[in-house]
Amino acid sequence: QILMCPEHEMERVSMYCEICRRPVCHLCKLGGSHANHRVTTMSTAYKTLKEKLSKDIEYLISEQSQVKAHIIKLDVLLKETECNSERAKEAASQRFEKLFHVLEEKKSEVLGAIEASKNLRLQKLQSQAEEYQGLLENKGLLGYAQEVLKETDSSCFVQTAKQLHVRIQKATEALSNFRPAAESSFEDFVVDIDKQEEILGGLEIPEINEEQSRMYDKALVSWECPEKTNSADVYVLEYRKLNREEENGQSQELKVCNKNTVILDLDDESSYAFRVQGYKGAICSPWSREVILRTPPAPVFHFLFDEKCGYKREHLLLNLRRTSVESRAGFPLLLGTERMQVGCYPTLDYIIGDTGIAKGKHFWAFRVEAYSYLVKVGVVSANKVQKLFHGGHDVTSPRYEQDSGHNSGSEDACFDSVQPFTLVTLGRKKFFVPMTPAAPKNPARKILPLPSCLGICLDCDRGKVGFYDAGCMKCLYECEVDCSSIMYPAFALMGGAAVHLEEAVTAKHGEYDDDI
Repeated sequence: QILMCPEHEMERVSMYCEICRRPVCHLCKLGGSHANHRVTTMSTAYKTLKEKLSKDIEYLISEQSQVKAHIIKLDVLLKETECNSERAKEAASQRFEKLFHVLEEKKSEVLGAIEASKNLRLQKLQSQAEEYQGLLENKGLLGYAQEVLKETDSSCFVQTAKQLHVRIQKATEALSNFRPAAESSFEDFVVDIDKQEEILGGLEIPEINEEQSRMYDKALVSWECPEKTNSADVYVLEYRKLNREEENGQSQELKVCNKNTVILDLDDESSYAFRVQGYKGAICSPWSREVILRTPPAPVFHFLFDEKCGYKREHLLLNLRRTSVESRAGFPLLLGTERMQVGCYPTLDYIIGDTGIAKGKHFWAFRVEAYSYLVKVGVVSANKVQKLFHGGHDVTSPRYEQDSGHNSGSEDACFDSVQPFTLVTLGRKKFFVPMTPAAPKNPARKILPLPSCLGICLDCDRGKVGFYDAGCMKCLYECEVDCSSIMYPAFALMGGAAVHLEEAVTAKHGEYDDDI
């Protein structure tokens, strides 16, 4: 099958464009869209790509045993998870059943005691009520006494009245000093379960708040508990590194009085599992759900926005600490629009970090306001900085623009052609993944939701720059970059936009550092 040029249908492809990474014909190179691109012969491209593909295939084949071992391990973990969850359910059920049994026994004892006490009290009160019924006129003792008074025989009266008088005196005293034979209240039988409630209430499990927790130069771990008055006196935070070689890394524990803490000296580009447990006296809660947080891929690089190198005060607004920058369309820009010609557009306003990077691997993070219209972020070499700030005017024509800094195929991504800068486009809550002209033209495939916090990792030794979702440390895009000279963090804004550098985590009370 003969492959024809898509732009010149009558021409066969005979060369390979290294910039666009696609086959082209000689007309494309002579005066077409690839005129200024570097090309190579088809045989050279064939040999290069075949060697790379062969090496990748050989590597995957050589690692088949490791892949199978991982699959077996995952199968074992799946079965263990099922079995362990059932065992945990059974153990929990048994413990609660045991607790229910103890409570039922205590309940039966208390109810039996209340019933026996009730019968005894009713018996006493009934007897006392019958006695007082006899004091009513024409009834019982009083009626008998009235009949005795009618006796006319003195000897019979004296014999009967002597015993009757004793009974009447006792009844009179009981009437004047009336006191129920038994209490109607059963307060003594009310079970005091305050301590038991406190113990059972201690079973509430704290939960690690993933939104408030973050990994940066240090780890800030925050958790919350159900809103109860008997909150824990102290918490124990356990964390361990998830090691690929080992099933479980060695865990460490920290005792904390607050509901957050800062952890130092964690390894870069690593995942850690965290869980927390509350203590109140001798009572402890179960462990919280385990949460996995990932550290940055490199040590955090601290810098401020540079207000001396090319900073345009009429277009950009810096805060006093130089940690936030905001673009504003001021009066000079409005006047500049009168000089605009057809085909011209306003340039971006650039600002860089005040500290450069010459070697090593570094990571920094920042936040882009959701209302931002257009923001470009990345890295730029010291040589390129001069062109950005001194090579243009307020209004620029694309015809004479040497480099726009946007993510076109010839600038942000190239094949065996490394540039001394890389900038990606952000805006309207979107992250635009750079794509080459040879890639499928499907915008939905290259547009991602903009993370709340974005990170950049520059590896000068390997000549790589990566763009990360700093919340989960997931790499969104990575490419090569020429680091032969000093590199600077670079930002470009146009329209309403704002960028805030991520602030360091302090070791005091889990608060953010205000002294950057």
